[in-house]
Amino acid sequence: MSLSLDHIWPPFTALEPTPEAIKIVKGKGTKIFDDEGNSYIDAVSSWWVNPLGHCHDGITQAIKNQLDQLEHVIMAGFVHPPALELADSLMNITQQKFEKVFFSDNGSTSVEVALKMAVQYFENSGKPKTTFIAFEKAYHGDTFGAMSVGGEDVFFSAFNAFRFQIKRIPIPTDENIDEVKAQLEEYLKEDDVAAFIYEPLLQGSAGMRMYSAEHLDSLLDIVTQYGAVSIADEVMTGFGRTGKMFATDYLERNSPDIICLSKCLTGGYLPLGITMANEKIVQPFLSKSPEHTLYHGHSYTGNPLSCSAAVASLAEFAKPEIQGNWARINEKHQEFAKQLKQDDRIENVRVLGTVIAWEINQGESGYLNPIKQLFTPHFLKSGVLLRPLGNTIYILPPYCITNDELAQTYSTCLEAMNLL
Repeated sequence: MSLSLDHIWPPFTALEPTPEAIKIVKGKGTKIFDDEGNSYIDAVSSWWVNPLGHCHDGITQAIKNQLDQLEHVIMAGFVHPPALELADSLMNITQQKFEKVFFSDNGSTSVEVALKMAVQYFENSGKPKTTFIAFEKAYHGDTFGAMSVGGEDVFFSAFNAFRFQIKRIPIPTDENIDEVKAQLEEYLKEDDVAAFIYEPLLQGSAGMRMYSAEHLDSLLDIVTQYGAVSIADEVMTGFGRTGKMFATDYLERNSPDIICLSKCLTGGYLPLGITMANEKIVQPFLSKSPEHTLYHGHSYTGNPLSCSAAVASLAEFAKPEIQGNWARINEKHQEFAKQLKQDDRIENVRVLGTVIAWEINQGESGYLNPIKQLFTPHFLKSGVLLRPLGNTIYILPPYCITNDELAQTYSTCLEAMNLL
């Protein structure tokens, strides 16, 4: 049977001209393989979800074992061992900072749940508040609530009339931190702020924009002072991406009231979103009054197969050799950063954990810069999957990537500069 792209509407892709796509038929470790036998180093972890390599033996076996027991069951009034085990594992890996685990389907829905929790927390407490504060250029997902707290950009412009109002602050820098703190406090003084939602230390889709833990801590000091809810969107940064298990682990004084998790959670196998809430958030929901219930759920809430994959994935993250890879990749990135800084066409080279990013200072900065159309075919021809964010080039590999594979990826990036 002939396989055609005619009926597929791909994500983040224009339909005119007719899009092309490489047919991937196999994956193993850092490599994916197409139907013509070509292999590619997956240097972006397949949209940041695959931290342990493709077709990981341990996760594959965990899903196979679960398939023989239970594929799915309603989670209202029922529960199953993989969900119980995952909840316990998440409590341990987050150092018992949270009280409850809410299951959903992906990163966007984990954020939707967090936003609803924050609003209803104040509603249940008898002090309704409806305003959110978020960073400029934020990206928290594509569903309507997540889209609303996202930044103003081409992704969401068609839906601006349907987004609820957000107060925005710039990400903090050494130069603007005092102004950002003053602006944040001014918003909080209005006494209608339900929550401050943030991508801790690293804004992914905005172009891998990085900022310091010290500055985030100082902002959260103010949020805590005024009693607003803090929501850490660790969908992209969780499970080692920044060099620690969670980006919030870099903070010295503050821990979020709510944390959103997805992407790396299941090792790149199956959709799963997690929203964890601390005791402060849970308390106003502990009531027999029907209106205090969080009326939210998904048909596949707590799917046993997804939970089994996540349990196996979390067991891998706890291994010293995996955490050693975080440090090894960071060291190699730091060495490569020195090479990049020697080219005056490259600017703002930065490294955080297993992520390295830089800009090409040609044309308008941003997602629509055509450099990605120029560089991407070169990367693929060289056997490397990289997906620039406009003029921002970044590498975000699986933790099993070898030093030789990193060297090939780095060389491919340097060779691409000859196309300019």
